[in-house]
Amino acid sequence: MSIFGNIMSKIFHHGQSKPATQPTPAAPAAPAATPQATPVQPAAPQTAPQTVDVGAVLAEMASMQNGGGNYQTSIVDLLKLLGLDSSLTARKELADELNVHTGADGTAEQNLALHKAVMAKLAENGGVVPDSLRN
Repeated sequence: MSIFGNIMSKIFHHGQSKPATQPTPAAPAAPAATPQATPVQPAAPQTAPQTVDVGAVLAEMASMQNGGGNYQTSIVDLLKLLGLDSSLTARKELADELNVHTGADGTAEQNLALHKAVMAKLAENGGVVPDSLRN
C-alpha cells in the first residue's frame, strides 16, 4: 500500500474494530418434493465516501500519545503519531507520490509542503480538515 494510503487508513479507520467472524449455521435442508425458487437479491447500492473529522481523530490519537508532538504542522510528527515510518526515505517516497517538489529532500520547506499536501489530499478524499491543519 502507498504511504498516503496508509495515512488514510490510519485516520479513516481509527477506532473501528474488525467484527469477529462467526461460523454461519447450516441452513436446514428443504424437502426434496417441494423445490423453491430462491429470490435474487439486488446488489446493495454503493455508499458515498465516508466523511471523517480529521482534526478530531488526530486530536484523539494525540491525547492517547502524550500530545503527539507538533503533528499540526510537522509531517514527521504526523507520521509518528500515526505509527508510520517518518524516515527521510519514506518522506521522499510520499513527496513523489503526492507530486511535492518544494525545497530539497528533508528540508523544513519540503516537510511543510508535504504536510499541506497530505491535508489537502485527505480533504479531497472525504476528510473534514480544519483550517488549523491546512496552514
